Amino acid sequence: MEGKQHAHHDHGGPTRTKRLRHRLAHLLTPHSHEAGATVDTAMETSREGMRTLWISLVVLGVTTVVQAVIVALSGSVALLGDTVHNAADALTAVPLGIAFLLGRRAADRRYTYGYGRAEDLAGVLIVATIAASAVLAAWTAVDRLLHPRDITHLWAVSGAALAGFAGNEWVARYRIRTGRRIGSAALVADGLHARTDGFTSLAVLLGAGGAALGWRAADPVVGLLITLAILMVLKDAAREVYRRLMDSVDPELVATAHATLRGVDGVLGTGQVRMRWIGHTLRAEADIVVDARLTVVEAHRIAVAAEHALIHAVPRLTAATVHTAVEDDPHATLHHHAPPARRPAPAPTA
Repeated sequence: MEGKQHAHHDHGGPTRTKRLRHRLAHLLTPHSHEAGATVDTAMETSREGMRTLWISLVVLGVTTVVQAVIVALSGSVALLGDTVHNAADALTAVPLGIAFLLGRRAADRRYTYGYGRAEDLAGVLIVATIAASAVLAAWTAVDRLLHPRDITHLWAVSGAALAGFAGNEWVARYRIRTGRRIGSAALVADGLHARTDGFTSLAVLLGAGGAALGWRAADPVVGLLITLAILMVLKDAAREVYRRLMDSVDPELVATAHATLRGVDGVLGTGQVRMRWIGHTLRAEADIVVDARLTVVEAHRIAVAAEHALIHAVPRLTAATVHTAVEDDPHATLHHHAPPARRPAPAPTA
């Protein structure tokens, strides 16, 4: 038996006190488990992601225009490269925006879980762009070491570099904060990408400062140091996207799910609990043990109550499939068909 989404849930408990407590919880935290409400939540998070992308794109656009004006006045080749780099990297918001739009599409018979995985694909593209940024920064630094160049109009170049760093760092913080709030690994990776652009602008600033002190090699040396910083950011972004692609979740969420399920009236124990991200929402599958003497209707009511409890307890969980079993589970005869590496880990002890 499986607990599924319903337009109406029977949350009747064995006592009047429990029913009253449940109603008070609904009053304090209004929500709905209808399919339409779940879609509305997904749409709202996508809209928040799109709003973040648009605002950050405007900020980066203004930053690029300011830098371009100073490039025209100063003729700085280093700043020109940074300006072009910022303009091109700002456009990484485009594939992520497309992914958010795709994520709004309803599931169909071919894509039965919807189109949330488009965010993961956008995350891969963003990681590849960060890697390309590291290669470009290293190449430019080595070229300047081999072919030193004097930097002119240092004050103007320094001002533009500061504008580039400030704009990118603001965008980075905004995207990372929103990405973590709505559960979008791709948006977090894009925020980390903006941070690498800030490092590139900082390299121009530090290089100009070194040149002002008479050290011609300052620009390329700082460029190599910034390349190392970009590689560190690349590692974090790649790990974030890789874990999402591999259906990684925080183990604390799984522990919370087990504890929540054991607290549901009628649940005698838990079996395996699995979760996966689809876009920026979670789905879960869980096994619970119930009394073998229950009727089908009673067991189903417990499964629905278990799903309801999970949706309340696990952040960003929008749906759960709950399977009821008895202590002498007939499904045990199927366990040997699963390869050892794919068998689920045992449930944590209470």
